[in-house]
Amino acid sequence: MNAAPPSKLRAVRELLGYGAASAIALGVDVSILALLAGRGGWHYLPASVVAFISGGLVAYTLSVTFVFQQHRVPQRSLELFLFLSLGIAGLAVNALVLSLAIEVAGIGLLAAKFCAAACTFATNFALRRNLLFTPDAAARP
Repeated sequence: MNAAPPSKLRAVRELLGYGAASAIALGVDVSILALLAGRGGWHYLPASVVAFISGGLVAYTLSVTFVFQQHRVPQRSLELFLFLSLGIAGLAVNALVLSLAIEVAGIGLLAAKFCAAACTFATNFALRRNLLFTPDAAARP
């Protein structure tokens, strides 16, 4: 039986680590969303933007500390900016799914948020891993 190539093993490790980091970040995101929209009386869309960015900061910190060992961008401040900027794709998906789930399907806010989170995970992982943390195409699985 052949062992998986190191690049595939690294990709799996990164996917699992990013999944764990994202789960923690999602907890922060959902908590802030519930606080702002539920107790604070904010409309769910602006509240979701603040919550999403807060979760993004947590995801970045955990990702660069525990998940991704290689970096394409040498400056961490620029890397953070790009990490959050790539999250705009996820934010757009997040807002779209929230709107459709709440306004069209009539799903509650927190259930809609978990649907939105499921829809953004793969996009954010693929963009961030391939554009920020894998040094070249030869290293990709």
